[in-house]
Amino acid sequence: MSSDKPGLVEMTWDPITRIVGSLGIHTKIDWAQKRVVECYSTSSIFRGYSVFMKGKDPRDAHFITSRICGICGDNHATCSVYAQNMAYGVRPPHLAEWIINLGEAAEFMFDHNIFQENLVGVDYCEKMVRETNPGVLDLANRTEAPHAGEHGYRTIGDIMRSLNPLEGEFYREALQVSRHAREMFCLMEGRHVHPSTLYPGGVGTVATMQLFTDYLTRLMRYVEFMKKVVPMHDDLFDFVYTALPGYEEVGRRRVLLACWGGLNDPEHCDFTYRNMATWGRKMFITPGIVVDGKLVTTDLVDINLGMRILLGSSFYDDWEGMDRFVTHDELGNPVDARHPWNQHTIPKPGKRDFGDKYSWTMSPRWFDGTDHLPLDTGGGPLARLWTTALAGLVQTDYVKSTGHSVQITLPRTMTKPETTFEWRIPRWSNAIERNRARTYFQAYTAAMALHFSERALAEVRGGRTDTWSEFTVPDDAFSVGFTEAVRGGLSHHMVIKDGRIANYQPYPPTPWNASVRDSFGTPGPFEDAVQNTPIFEENSQENFKGIDIMRAIRSFDPCMPCGVHMTVGAGKTLTRIHTPHAFSGES
Repeated sequence: MSSDKPGLVEMTWDPITRIVGSLGIHTKIDWAQKRVVECYSTSSIFRGYSVFMKGKDPRDAHFITSRICGICGDNHATCSVYAQNMAYGVRPPHLAEWIINLGEAAEFMFDHNIFQENLVGVDYCEKMVRETNPGVLDLANRTEAPHAGEHGYRTIGDIMRSLNPLEGEFYREALQVSRHAREMFCLMEGRHVHPSTLYPGGVGTVATMQLFTDYLTRLMRYVEFMKKVVPMHDDLFDFVYTALPGYEEVGRRRVLLACWGGLNDPEHCDFTYRNMATWGRKMFITPGIVVDGKLVTTDLVDINLGMRILLGSSFYDDWEGMDRFVTHDELGNPVDARHPWNQHTIPKPGKRDFGDKYSWTMSPRWFDGTDHLPLDTGGGPLARLWTTALAGLVQTDYVKSTGHSVQITLPRTMTKPETTFEWRIPRWSNAIERNRARTYFQAYTAAMALHFSERALAEVRGGRTDTWSEFTVPDDAFSVGFTEAVRGGLSHHMVIKDGRIANYQPYPPTPWNASVRDSFGTPGPFEDAVQNTPIFEENSQENFKGIDIMRAIRSFDPCMPCGVHMTVGAGKTLTRIHTPHAFSGES
């Protein structure tokens, strides 16, 4: 902590995430105004997958890229398989796609549950609030929970106590639930998080009635759990707005949301580029880009062609003037030199300088014809629900998008009746609403898993048990896979030359969310969301924890392995000094 003039304090949290410690947040705070005035997001590691994928057999791509992340590796494997299916011209059997959807739905349920309840929840638990906002805790203890009859906690203070790490009742219950969700994934794809039965052309899973029965047994436990979770979190998040007027400004930024769509409908998805706009709109998570509340496109071809990779403040040399791998797409549209298909990854390490280059994360942007927009994923669920709600295209027995909301119906379970929740488009894209959306999206994917189970069982009962289609690898091809990783939009862009990978660029949500100031000087979403965030913490400057900044960043569900990784070689010692914060699990 330091200051360059009275009232302006420099504060750094590095690392910040509770999962992987490679994200640094560097701020300048106007202490007199209790507001962040400047923020820089840094990632200190370089992975280089786009470098060493060159020359590999494209059939190995999903096995290799799964290792990009030890948290959402199956999302990468799935996205890679989608890109390979397009390149090879293969369409898996319907049953295989339902199985993949069931696996991905289980991953959403598992990951969102453990992050929301066991990591984000700690930011709002009784121990944390006691340290940072004791006045808020006093009010919480006196405030009746509006939905106590549904979740069992009489006051907001009781909810906060249930979130205390390791000790809280709800904290422990959520850990057990995440175990069931992980088992559901393994039933479908063999291993978590690096699937062992997922391949281009389908899956190696042996589809039986018993397989889906085992999945459904666990799924119904999760469905019952969600009938408690949704009203409990609504009570907690609504209370924060009431207890701290103005809290809607924490983590708030312009509504610039990106969703690449997910959970394909095998009745429509043929994995061809020429039909991608059509089958993309049939996904069970609707792709789209929302700008200032308006859904500007749901066309995956437009989304793909609008991608631009800018460098700006990141540690790379530009590839301007180098050969393009792809000049036009299959439909004859020109492909920009800064599109991922044409990207050359040229790392150039250097000393961190906030006036120049300071991070290994590039700056993906979406070009709308006029501006390079710094889209964010809303942590994943906020963008997914927002685009799906506005598009109004998803209509199943369990989930319906209305044009302004998403209705989620969960059937009767062991102790709870049929329940319908409705996520409504919020007024803000901020920390609280990103977290709230994550809760509703857990219910969304549970409901969708019921639909997928029914369709998969219908295939088995009808004797359509094939789960894989043959294919051949072409000598030359280029393709793209689109899906939603847990934290947001994920795309894999592949170019094949002479039967080998000539270029492979995976773009997970991390570089979109954690990007740095680009070549136009535009800050990335983390930076933008923290800048101008007000400080509500009651502690003095000397005891400041930075909880409001933590909540802003963690609402995006940051997971930095998908950013970058670097080795410094043998014999070099790095010394890191940072400001620790309460209950971070860091040292």
